[in-house]
Amino acid sequence: MLETLRTALRSLLSNKIRSALTMLGIIIGVAAVITMVAIGAGASRNIQQYISGVGSNILIIMPGASTAGGVRQQAGSASTLTVQDAEALEKETFALRGVAPEIYSRTQLVYGNMNWSTMITGSTPSIFDIREWRIAEGRFFIDGEARSGAKVVVLGSTVAKNLFGEADPVGNTIRIRNVPMEVVGVLAPKGQTPWGQDQDDTAFVPFRTAKLRLFRRTAANSVQRITAAAVDGNSVAEAEREIKAILRQRHRLSERDPDDFDVRNMAEMLDAAAQSTKVMSLLLGAVASVSLLVGGIGIMNIMLVSVTERTREIGIRMAIGARGSDIRTQFLMEALLLSVAGGIIGIVLGTSASKIITGFLGWATVVSTGSIVMAFGFSVFVGIFFGFYPAWKASLLNPIEALRYE
Repeated sequence: MLETLRTALRSLLSNKIRSALTMLGIIIGVAAVITMVAIGAGASRNIQQYISGVGSNILIIMPGASTAGGVRQQAGSASTLTVQDAEALEKETFALRGVAPEIYSRTQLVYGNMNWSTMITGSTPSIFDIREWRIAEGRFFIDGEARSGAKVVVLGSTVAKNLFGEADPVGNTIRIRNVPMEVVGVLAPKGQTPWGQDQDDTAFVPFRTAKLRLFRRTAANSVQRITAAAVDGNSVAEAEREIKAILRQRHRLSERDPDDFDVRNMAEMLDAAAQSTKVMSLLLGAVASVSLLVGGIGIMNIMLVSVTERTREIGIRMAIGARGSDIRTQFLMEALLLSVAGGIIGIVLGTSASKIITGFLGWATVVSTGSIVMAFGFSVFVGIFFGFYPAWKASLLNPIEALRYE
C-alpha cells in the first residue's frame, strides 16, 4: 500500500498544473459549503441571541386595522387599545408578570449644537423589566416620576453617543420637541436585531410625559401598543388566552365578532424566523455542494485522460507481474489524493472566507466542526465515487493490447 501511495504521488507531482486544476472544483466546493453553512449558522445564532435579549415570553398586543372609505388600513392603525385595557390586564391576569402601555414616535433630540433623530417611547417603568433592559449609567425613571409626568428621559447607548460623545450624559438637559428633559440614565447596549435594526437607537420617557407634553393622540387614552411578559416560557399560551378573553369582554365583542386587536407571541415570530434561516442555510449548502459534484466529474474526466495516456505504462506493469487490482488501487489512490488535498485546501479557504466576511461585511458567521467534517467527508466520497470508474477501466486493460498502444 505504501508503494502504491508513493507511485500515485509521483504520478500526480509529475503533472503539477493538471493536478492543481483537477483539484480546483473540490477546493471551491468545500470552501463554498463551509462558507455558506457558516453564514447560515451565524444568522441563526443572532436570532437566538435576540430571543435571549428581548425575552422569549414577551407578548405584543397591537390595535386592529382601521377602515376609511371602505379601505382597510394596516394592522395597528386603529385606536382600539387604551390605558385602561393595560391596567385591566395587569390586575386581572394570572399568567402575566408585567404589562406596559406604549406610545411612540420618531423625534429629533437636541443637546447644544448636536441633534439626533430616534424613536421616543412613552411607557411605564415596568417596560425596562419586561424588555430586560439593563442600566449602564444613572438610573431608570421611577413610579413617582411616571405618575407626575416628570420631564426625564433614559437614553439608549447609540443616542447618548451621538449627542454627548464620550461625555457623561446623566444630569444634562436635552430638548425633545422644545421640551427640556433631564437625562437620568443610559441603557446598557443590546446591539442589533437579526435584521440589522439598532436596538440601542432609542429613548424612553414616562408615559404621562409623552402623552401630555410630546405626542398628541386623537383618541383619548389610546395607546399604540401594549407589551406584556408572561410569568415564564411555559405560561405564554395561557397568558395569550387570558389577554384575548379580557380584551374581548372589555370591548364588548360578541362571539361572532372578530378580535379588534392582535396578540403577537414574540417567541413564535422569532422561531419562525429561525426556521426560515435554517432552511435558507440548508439550501445554500445544497447549492454549494453542487460544485463538489462538478469537481468530482472533473476528477473522473482527468483520470480517464490519464488512463489513456498511460496505457503503455499499465501494459508494462502488468507484463512484469502487476495484477488488475494493483492497477485499480493505484488509480483509485490518485483520485483519493486529489480529493483529500482539495478538501484540506478548501477547508482553509472556507474558514478564511468566513472570517473575511465577518471582518469586512460585519455579518456573523459560525464555522462549526460539523460543517468542516461534512464538507471534507463529502469531498472524499466524491473523489472515490468518481475515481472508481477510470480505475476499474484501467484494471481491465489487456496487457498485450496495452503494450501495442501508441
